[in-house]
Amino acid sequence: MAVETAGGLREEVTELLQELIRIDTVNPPGNETRAGAALVDYLARSGIQGGLVARVPERANVVARIPGGDGPSLAFLSHTDTVLADPSEWDRDPWSGDLVDGEVWGRGALDMKGQVAASAVAFASLQREGFFPSGDLVFMSVADEEVGAGFGLSWLAEAHPDAVRCDYAVNEGGGDRLLLGGTPVYLCATAEKMSAPFVLRVHGRSGHASMPGIADNALVKAARYVQALGAYEPPRELIPEARGFLEAVLGEVPPLEDAVTRANELHPLLGALVQPLLALTLSPTMIDASHQRNVIPALCEVTVDCRLLPEQTPADAEPLIRAVLGDGPYELEWKEAVGGTRSELGTPLWDALDSFVQELEPGAKLAPIACPGFTDSHFLREAFGTVAYGFFPVKAMDAELATKLVHSANERIPVDDLEAGVHMLRHAARSLL
Repeated sequence: MAVETAGGLREEVTELLQELIRIDTVNPPGNETRAGAALVDYLARSGIQGGLVARVPERANVVARIPGGDGPSLAFLSHTDTVLADPSEWDRDPWSGDLVDGEVWGRGALDMKGQVAASAVAFASLQREGFFPSGDLVFMSVADEEVGAGFGLSWLAEAHPDAVRCDYAVNEGGGDRLLLGGTPVYLCATAEKMSAPFVLRVHGRSGHASMPGIADNALVKAARYVQALGAYEPPRELIPEARGFLEAVLGEVPPLEDAVTRANELHPLLGALVQPLLALTLSPTMIDASHQRNVIPALCEVTVDCRLLPEQTPADAEPLIRAVLGDGPYELEWKEAVGGTRSELGTPLWDALDSFVQELEPGAKLAPIACPGFTDSHFLREAFGTVAYGFFPVKAMDAELATKLVHSANERIPVDDLEAGVHMLRHAARSLL
């Protein structure tokens, strides 16, 4: 049985990531089939027959499998599409894949072509070693995660469930490293909040803008609602992920009213991480009123980005929101309710990731967190009850910098973190399977 060398895997994952970045998969339109074809070709060189599975030809997903025994299955989950990039904001071409000072530059380096490349290399290297898992090891790199228009995992889970069904999965959403009181803590996303945006429609009466007294300005009336939503502090509750996180980082669970303050005292990023774990969030983000300067609007629509705690529903949240707004000439319409799922803590996959963290950095801790955004882990949890965690170790790059670079200019990833990601995934497969 051949054993892969660390140096060989490091070079391999770097080159594959560079190749993937140079394939523009900005979504929309996506065009993920080109990246999928590159992955299929890469896997084929290790004797893996990966397949392109697509709802439409240009939006293909990649699914490959190393068959195993009757034990639990594990999936390496990732996505090939990216958000847009404005080259004028970047110091380098966003699709250059340049290797500079030990970092690979380009759109998707962190979100999430770096993990795509690491997953593919971990998968291929295990195959080359003759790895026979106790249950199937699955590679999934899907389209359309950034927009969610029905070409990616949501479609696969419905149209091809046997291809993507799995007991465990490692995906994006965690892995940030924080140094807290001298102890390294790595975050693992075991749940995610529900994306539940709504539109607030405020009614008035139109009129000529030169005579405001004859009209009833809906935009002005909406202002107090926007202010109320922005100032609202919803009631806090202790979900399992918050309890585990606070115990890991603070050594105890303080009173909920003190949790954010205590977290901020330990690290400037912690308060921002803790706050969304304790309650729903309401962020007014868009407003639409008159489309002419000299016309007072009779209707003003305010779009609010609302994120609910795992397993919380719009029906639970609406009475709270209406109590904040009070009575008035408005309508509230929920636009969608997606996500909000969680996986159990303390599973064999958790143990595998925890042991990897100890191996990577002795004395480090693994802490659960609920991802405030949305990931494809939701579709696996919802369809198959999969235990899906978001984890990709970010040790070489400062966690605050990595967070700022995602979806922003000058996105890049250290090769050291790419290499660590490959070893993490190999470790998870060998520990679990």
